[in-house]
Amino acid sequence: MRGPGKWWRGKSTPAKVETYTRGSFHFFAVMEVFSVGVAVGNAAGPAPALWLMLLVSAHAAICALTVSRSVDWVCGRREQPVRLMWTLGAGTAAVAVTALAYATHGPGGDDADSAAGSLIGVVLVFGAGITALGLESRRQVYAVLAAFASGAGIVALLTGMPVLGALVIALLVLIGCGFLAFTAVFSVWLLKSVYELDEARETRARLAVAEERLRFGRDLHDVMGRNLAVIALKSELAVQLARRGRPEAVEQMIEVQRIAQESQREVRDVVRGYREADLAVELAGAQGVLTAAGIACEVTGEAAGLPVEVQSALAWVVREATTNVLRHGDAERCLVGVRVSEGRVMLTVENDGAAEASDGGGGSGLAGLRERLAAVDGTLETGRGGEGVFRLVAQVPLAGAGTGVREVTV
Repeated sequence: MRGPGKWWRGKSTPAKVETYTRGSFHFFAVMEVFSVGVAVGNAAGPAPALWLMLLVSAHAAICALTVSRSVDWVCGRREQPVRLMWTLGAGTAAVAVTALAYATHGPGGDDADSAAGSLIGVVLVFGAGITALGLESRRQVYAVLAAFASGAGIVALLTGMPVLGALVIALLVLIGCGFLAFTAVFSVWLLKSVYELDEARETRARLAVAEERLRFGRDLHDVMGRNLAVIALKSELAVQLARRGRPEAVEQMIEVQRIAQESQREVRDVVRGYREADLAVELAGAQGVLTAAGIACEVTGEAAGLPVEVQSALAWVVREATTNVLRHGDAERCLVGVRVSEGRVMLTVENDGAAEASDGGGGSGLAGLRERLAAVDGTLETGRGGEGVFRLVAQVPLAGAGTGVREVTV
């Protein structure tokens, strides 16, 4: 069973911010019940206290539901909970009126008035703050704050409080509501920003893949475009000569055959160059891409002098690991190291975002990497390297390598 630590570390940064936002505002609903319960329990009798607590608990439940629906709306999972916010506003007004009636027709006394005032103030503050979670514009937030503060002042006047006292109550409610509403607006802004940044990172990774495909397409076009044009012209010439019964048609078709064979060879060279990537180029590219994505990347080791087959296999490991750090992790630092020791080349990729390599098909993921490494008698190991660290280690035997260790920063 996964513990709380693993459950939290397994979440992405947007998911962590969303969970924190939900938990914080759900905790506000719990605080509402406990803060009002103490005041009401000390001032009212058993029966009135029970009814008032049930009313406040119902209001807190509506607040918690509004939090969940509003956060879902902010994340784009459902429509804006307009009806629920109106229900919360009506419930807040109902609790305030009930508290006013209790203060007016209840047992009386300073304790009862204090309990009613605490009940009204707390319910208004939490109601306004949580409602702000589901609002689109600042004007709507200002309107809600003005309505709740005005309502508090009117309720204070109806209880017989002087005008100056009612204005003070309205001001205090406005400050309390404004603080919680500001917290809600900031939380919504932060949550949207984090999700937008995560989407931008995903887009950057897709663009990198698309750019690589375009590069391969351009290389293939450069190789095939001229040869296909020559084949088309010579084939047309051979057709014309054959129709005239000229023996030169055979020579033209032999030339077409030669160009076609040459084109096949050039295409194989292009594909081989694409599949057999250069390790030094991939190391430099990984450092550039990760740095551009805001991930501090340190690359150590050298690729010069390694066999082409070894470089190609390890270059694909670097490419796949870099893609996974960008798409599946939440890393802030990434370390890539190449070492040659005791006749083996070791490539290590570590990141603190716990990004695990995908196991996709079609030559990508762990299965594809193991196949490429197996072709050069290599191995691949992945797993946790520490607290929140994911480590990928690829080893390839190197015939004729020295027994010493060489490691050079590039």
